[in-house]
Amino acid sequence: MLDPIVKTIEVPCSQEKAFRVFVNEMGSWWPLHKRSVSMISGKPAKSLRIEPKQGGKIVEIGHDGTEHLWGTIRSYDPNDSISMDFHIGMPAESASLVEVRFSALGRERTRVELTQSNWEAFGELAEMMRGGYGSGWIIIFEQAYQSACGG
Repeated sequence: MLDPIVKTIEVPCSQEKAFRVFVNEMGSWWPLHKRSVSMISGKPAKSLRIEPKQGGKIVEIGHDGTEHLWGTIRSYDPNDSISMDFHIGMPAESASLVEVRFSALGRERTRVELTQSNWEAFGELAEMMRGGYGSGWIIIFEQAYQSACGG
């Protein structure tokens, strides 16, 4: 059993804004030109669509309009937490679990903790997938998302 990946950052904005940017504005900060299913074709995705609710879908819109399901929201607690089955580029049954918690540290400071687990879902690819996500979250979460929050 592989340990979860845990990434914790502080962002210079309110808890409400940190949550809104993560969920509702994911398409504005996620580096689709580097990390998208569409990149297999050599062209980045056009956008991401998030349905912000329990059972909502996370969908990449490819350069040609093709839709790629990245995951499904498991739990949705506005401003506090969100969890999702996450399987970008993989079949839905090969989904890791991504949980994100938002904790106010003040009016304009929020701790955001991202935990990714359930590596067993990837079978023989589990170690490789964990390694890839471990480095990927540095670019996606610690840099792109933090910057979108004003950090």
